[in-house]
Amino acid sequence: METTRQKKVSRLLQRELAEIFRIMSGELLPGKMITVTVVRVSADFSIARVYLSIFPSDDMESELSLLRDNVGRVRYGLGTRVSSQLKKIPELSLFADDSLDYIDNIDNLLHD
Repeated sequence: METTRQKKVSRLLQRELAEIFRIMSGELLPGKMITVTVVRVSADFSIARVYLSIFPSDDMESELSLLRDNVGRVRYGLGTRVSSQLKKIPELSLFADDSLDYIDNIDNLLHD
């Protein structure tokens, strides 16, 4: 169960990462919209699991791989934004959030 502090840090990271991905999406994935859906922080605040949704997504794994290759730049940008609020900037682990695909699949099954 997440503590209140973990929830606050998760919300802060989600807000700041959304802005960073908005700025970087033009050069990394032109024509794509990157949404940070959920951020979960470990109990010691050393690791942040970041769930991303990419729209339109032709090949989610290759797009996510490209973002993972640039995670150092993302973490640096995050550090410059939140260094006054956090002692340590967590390591970022990026994951695909497939909840929209799941919802779309359920919707198609119900309407067919």
